[in-house]
Amino acid sequence: MKKSLKHIFRIIFGRSMIYILMLLLQIAYLFVVFEKLGLYSGYIYALFSVLSSILLVYIINRKGSPEFKLVWVIPVLILPIFGALIYMWSRLQPGTNIIRRRHIDICDRTAKLIAQNKGVMDELEEQDPLTATLAKYMSNYGGYPIYKNTKVTYFPLGEDKLAELLIQLEKAEKFIFMEYFIVEDGEMWQAVLDVLKRKAAEGVEVRVMYDGMCSVVLLPYGYPKELAKYGIKSKMFAPIRPVLSTSQNNRDHRKIVSIDGKVAFTGGINLADEYINRKLLYGHWKDTAVMLEGDAAESFTMMFLQMWNVDERTEDDYSKYLVPSVPVDGADGYVMPYGDSPLDGENVGEMVYLDIINTAKRYVHIMTPYLILDGEMLTALTHAAMRGVDVKLILPHIPDKKYAYLLARSHYKELIQAGVKIFEYEPGFVHAKVFVSDDDRAVVGSINLDYRSLYLHFECAAFMFRCSEIARIERDFLNTLKKCIAIDMDNVRKYPAGKKALGSLLRLIAPLM
Repeated sequence: MKKSLKHIFRIIFGRSMIYILMLLLQIAYLFVVFEKLGLYSGYIYALFSVLSSILLVYIINRKGSPEFKLVWVIPVLILPIFGALIYMWSRLQPGTNIIRRRHIDICDRTAKLIAQNKGVMDELEEQDPLTATLAKYMSNYGGYPIYKNTKVTYFPLGEDKLAELLIQLEKAEKFIFMEYFIVEDGEMWQAVLDVLKRKAAEGVEVRVMYDGMCSVVLLPYGYPKELAKYGIKSKMFAPIRPVLSTSQNNRDHRKIVSIDGKVAFTGGINLADEYINRKLLYGHWKDTAVMLEGDAAESFTMMFLQMWNVDERTEDDYSKYLVPSVPVDGADGYVMPYGDSPLDGENVGEMVYLDIINTAKRYVHIMTPYLILDGEMLTALTHAAMRGVDVKLILPHIPDKKYAYLLARSHYKELIQAGVKIFEYEPGFVHAKVFVSDDDRAVVGSINLDYRSLYLHFECAAFMFRCSEIARIERDFLNTLKKCIAIDMDNVRKYPAGKKALGSLLRLIAPLM
């Protein structure tokens, strides 16, 4: 009974509902303020009608996704005063602008510490000029280089990652940095925390950062103080506060572990029991991760420090956490870790995905929990299938968010008609974020195929090229496929008309979801 109540509580007060509630409360507050100030009189209405016309021209011509523009065009057209004011309020956010300037400044200043190795780039250009162009883009616009001398280990389930994570944490000698979207008290977190306490007591520097949304239902608000008792430095990123701010929409969705600058983990797996199937919320939880040993680990060290120092008065000496390159047994291929920020105007997460899709020759295989596509991604997927590329998508059969499933289903018809093959994971929920293509390119990280991951959240991932472990990622995809239901046009036709209509309507506000 307690478990069911807790599950209901999590649905009602889950992250998506909190986002929506916060948005509605802020809109309602502004509406009342406008009413009190008498901003609906004739002259003011006429003035704001002119202002709305100017804003519409600005919105349409500014850089950005057409879908996001549409979300603003509709309220500005229908409610000139309210729509115009709320748009200006969203653009003139001092808190968001401070974070933006601070994060961009830190990333710019630390980029030279992890500058692209020219020898590695020259070698990549000789082997594959096309992949080299992606690496140059990421180095120039994302600030993250591509590396050799890195061994990759792939984990097809959360249980597998946890077992290796505990082993690697025990080996830590200098520092452990952990950054997660979700940390929830339970078997998984306690197993990790036991090691962290012990390592901190041994003199290892331990830092843990998690997203502030956790304090709503998963952890006490003062939990960082609790961890400090064990010598663990901890903080929430963007704590939830009852203030009018759009910055609370930009969450830290990353999953990063960096150990001594030599070993790093990333993927879709958070620190909560459903991720290791100790707690069944939506059937079997399918998730993935990778471990990097060697030179590429330094990018994840830097990603963590860049985020940690955004709100610090005294910055770290970043260079002391970067270690000399040491040859790694089993290293092969190229690895490019990268982070994505919603504040720098460059959607590198989506660009990497689009590059993989647009350059695929034989196949693109994708696992993602959500399929809420913008026009560019939809066109890339359909065009790849229409030019003969085998495009397969694995999605959840038991969704964690009903609205997300309805939105995903709204894309099925167009995708299937173009030749994209869609499968749903029958045992439960797929939370993995995996791209694999042509046996030589793959991405594993935290980036979903939805607007939040691609535009609104801080994210991270690892791009791999010609690493032997890519074969294991593809095998895992094919093994997962055996547990899936194929969705065909007959299935699409039989889907209830009411749900189809609701999914179509939700696409109007999809960028907010």
